[in-house]
Amino acid sequence: MSRISPLMVLPPVLFGALAVLFYTGMGRDGQGTLISVRTDAPAPIITLTTLVDKPLFVDDDMRTGGVKLVNYWASWCAPCRVEHPQLVTLAAEGIPIYGINYKDKAENALKFLDEVGDPYTAIGSDLEGRTALDWGVYGVPETYVIDATGKIILRFAGPITEKLLESAIRPALVKAAESSKSNDGSGTN
Repeated sequence: MSRISPLMVLPPVLFGALAVLFYTGMGRDGQGTLISVRTDAPAPIITLTTLVDKPLFVDDDMRTGGVKLVNYWASWCAPCRVEHPQLVTLAAEGIPIYGINYKDKAENALKFLDEVGDPYTAIGSDLEGRTALDWGVYGVPETYVIDATGKIILRFAGPITEKLLESAIRPALVKAAESSKSNDGSGTN
C-alpha cells in the first residue's frame, strides 16, 4: 500500500485556504472606501477648464457653502454609467455635486450627460489629469464627500451602487454636516 506524502497534500490545502480568503474578501462592504492621507484634510486646489456651456467648477465652490460631493467621471467609463442614477438621485434631493470630467473629449462628455442626465451643479474638465493626480485619484469613478469648509470627509473609489449610497455615502454626508456645524461654531449649516 502506498502512502500519501504530506508534500502532496500541502498544495491543495493552500489553494483551498486562499480560495476561501478571496471569496470571503470579495463580499466585504465598503470595498471602495480607501484610507487616504487626504481624509480629514483640506481638499487639494483644483484647476479645471470649462466644459463648453456648463458652469465651471472652481476652487471657491469647494470651500464655501454646505456639504457637497466631488465626482471624477468620464464618458468612456462603464462604471460611471452604473453609478450615475445614484448621483441623479442625490442631486434631486438637493445635494450639490461637482463633476470633474477626467481625460475625456468634451463632445463625448456632453453626449454622455445628454443621454443619462446632468446631476452636476458645476463641472470642469481635467483633460491632462493633473488635478486628479493632486487628489490621488486611482481611476474613475471616484467620489469625495466634502464638508462646508472644503475638508474631505470620505473618499470612495468605484461606482456608487444603491447599497453603497446607503451604507457609505449618506453616513458620510451626515458626518460632513456635523463637521460643518462644529467648524462654524454656530450649530447651523
